[in-house]
Order: sequence, then C-alpha cells, then structure tokens
Amino acid sequence: MQRVIQKIKDFNELVMFEHSIFSLPFIFIAMVVSANGWFGYELLFMGALAAVSARNFAMGVNRYADRDIDAKNPRTKDRPNADGRLDSLSILIFIGVNALIFVVVAYMINSLAFYMSIPILAVLGSYSYFKRFSHLAHVVLGISLGLAPIAGVVAVEASIPVWSVLLSLGVIFWVAGFDLLYSLQDIDFDKENNLYSIPSQFGAEATLFISVIFHSLTVLFWALFVWVAHLGFFAFLAVVASAVMLWYEHHLVRKDFTQIDRAFFTVNGYLGFLFFILIILDKVV
Repeated sequence: MQRVIQKIKDFNELVMFEHSIFSLPFIFIAMVVSANGWFGYELLFMGALAAVSARNFAMGVNRYADRDIDAKNPRTKDRPNADGRLDSLSILIFIGVNALIFVVVAYMINSLAFYMSIPILAVLGSYSYFKRFSHLAHVVLGISLGLAPIAGVVAVEASIPVWSVLLSLGVIFWVAGFDLLYSLQDIDFDKENNLYSIPSQFGAEATLFISVIFHSLTVLFWALFVWVAHLGFFAFLAVVASAVMLWYEHHLVRKDFTQIDRAFFTVNGYLGFLFFILIILDKVV
C-alpha cells in the first residue's frame, strides 16, 4: 500500500497537478458565459475531467520527451522522470490512459468535442518538441492552454462563437508571456544545450520586452472578449484587475529574477481565479 501511495505522489510531482489552476478557470469562464449562468453538474464534472486529463497528457508527454534534458538541468534533475523514480514505460502508460480518458469524455459531451479531441491532443503533445528547433515553443504552450476556453464553449453549445476565440487568444498570449518569464531561469542551460528558447537566443532584455507585448495583447483580447460577449461591469473589472496583476508580475521579475517562481505560480494562479469569480459575479448581479 505504501508503494502505491508513493507512486501516486510521484505522478503528482511529475505533472504538478496543482498547476491546473492555470487552465481550469478559463474553461469554466467560457462555460458560464456560454450558458449565461449555471451550466449543470454533469458538464461541471465532464469539463473538469477533460481539462485535467488533457493537462496530464500534455505534462506526461513533456516529461517523457524531456527526461534526458531534465536529468542534466540542475533545476529539474530531481523530477521523477529524471531521477529514475518513474521509468519510461510507466510514463507512457500514464500518457495513454489520460489520452483515452480525454477522448472518451469528449465523445460523451457531443460530436464536435469528439471530432476535436484528437487534434487537440496533437497540439498538446507538440510543445515538448518545438523547443528543439523553434522559438515558437512558448506560443505553442500558450495555444495548448488557450484551447481550454474553446473546449468549454464547445461542451455547452457545440459551436465556437467569436467571443470564445477572443478569450482564447487572451489566454494564449497570457501563457506565452509568463512562460517567457519562467524560462529566464534556464537561459544559461538552454544556451549550453542548444535549446531554442527565446531567452537563450535573444537575451533577457528582449525576452522581457516580448513578454510585455504578449501581456499587452492579453489585456486587449480579454477586453474585446468582454465587449463582444456583451458582459458588464464586473467582467470589465476582471480585465482591469488582470492588467494590474500582470504589471505586478513584470515588476517582480525585473526587480529580482529570484522572484520568478512567485510571479509565475502565485500571481498567475490568483489572476485566473479572480477572473473567474468576477465573471460569475457579472452573471449573478
């Protein structure tokens, strides 16, 4: 029994389950707006299961593909995929199980969700390989999480309205922007190992500038989302609050690179949660 519990802990550490806070709020935001309020317990469960299994799949592929890189990086060498706690076969089984769960859940939701499930998994799995040959890896990661709002609205109404695309674009640039900041931690390692991160190729100052551009686009697209979806005061307040929190994130990182973890996990975690709460208030009030 103790061995089983330890394996569960290892897999939890592998995928960092707690980081689901970045994707879950926005799939539910899309569902709330699409349903004009409460969308039901069944879709709540299905949406959460789809989001978690998709993220587990993506993280599993990333950790499997990066097991050799993670083993060499001092920051990641103690991860379960790098230190031998989880072997390659166990990770592949984990990837396959989560892919199957995602596809089955999509099938149970509606036909459009099912047809989109395999292409979505293909996008989610591609991020890990992009950084070996393209600087666009950060954007691909953004697209991976940016699919969450699209999936949410498809689950509710089996269509893709314009406002959901705008919400998704905001998420794409939000994630890509904070991934740029996060990757500053590995700038020297990426240079030494010929990985195509933007920091390793263009330097810290250029990375900070591009991240500011990405997050400015985030605020713009979220403002357009609120406008096109005909939302109210609390939704616009969510956009303003997001802009302030993103400014604070950049302030933390520019002040001290040792604050990157705080900026990445704490600020962005609160941002998604606050955005979700304000959208709910907008619909209730």
